Amino acid sequence: MKTQRTLGLLTAALLAAASPGCGGGSPAEPGRPDAPGAPSGRLFVVTFQTMNNPFFVDLNEGLERVIGAHGDRLVTLDAQFNSLKQKNDISDLLQQQPAALFINPVNWEGIRGSLVEARRKHVPVIVVDAPVSDPEMVLCQVASDNVEAGRLAARALAEVNPRARIVILHHSINKACIDRVDGFKEVVAQHPDMKILDTQEGKGTIEGGRPVMRDLLGRFPALDAAFPINDPSALGAISAIESAGKLGKVTVVSVDGSKEAIEAIKAGRLHSTSAQFPAEIGRVAAEAAYDHLAGKPVTKDIKIPVKLITKANADSAGRVFATDEHR
Repeated sequence: MKTQRTLGLLTAALLAAASPGCGGGSPAEPGRPDAPGAPSGRLFVVTFQTMNNPFFVDLNEGLERVIGAHGDRLVTLDAQFNSLKQKNDISDLLQQQPAALFINPVNWEGIRGSLVEARRKHVPVIVVDAPVSDPEMVLCQVASDNVEAGRLAARALAEVNPRARIVILHHSINKACIDRVDGFKEVVAQHPDMKILDTQEGKGTIEGGRPVMRDLLGRFPALDAAFPINDPSALGAISAIESAGKLGKVTVVSVDGSKEAIEAIKAGRLHSTSAQFPAEIGRVAAEAAYDHLAGKPVTKDIKIPVKLITKANADSAGRVFATDEHR
């Protein structure tokens, strides 16, 4: 309880520091401070499901780069995979009447109440990385082509293990992960000798993936392949595989393209990862916000391409911007 109070005070302090103020006279432009001594530039805000993942750090940097170039500022909050915390954070942020709100939802369906509140306050919402179940409630959604990311993972697995016995480590409250699994299953269905043994919740984290994979290895002696829905979950699964003495006997394919995953590929511990471009997601999302504020039309659903990384191209892979072909 003491820790929760401390976190609450820290959040309150952050929001107070970010407050645009409320001076007298005519109403301020949304997101524009009007009190003497207030920070310059418009206020933009973003809430991520977690910041304990290099992917979201990179995405945040993509947002900051564009927003900073406009002389504006970005407040970033970490929901810590807690949908209630995210809801409360958004409510607090909306009190500041930001120019735009970027959301990376913990729960793709449970976020609706926050979207309703943002609409009521006339704050445009741009969803990043993980789409929501109510797209009509947001200005636009910018995400990787997650279905294709799942397809790439399954195709890579089929090439090296066409008779694979597979387990999936899911994170089913996240639409991006749902799409990845759908794409993966679509390709697996085209290979009758491949079989999915089980799907379990891996929570999308190293800590969540490790015990789940350990249990699956014990339950399925024939298990020789795994599809964790992101790199942290994959690294947790690999840790369990290594502890069970089965490294090299279980092929792991993943999604993200993180530095840690690329190093694991080079070391022969991970077969492949469908690389995303989070900084590009952030850049495109921020530019969409500015287009909207300038009265320009904004594409409702923007997909950022993905790319498969294996040992063959791992040395040249890195956090580079995707092409602009999607724009």
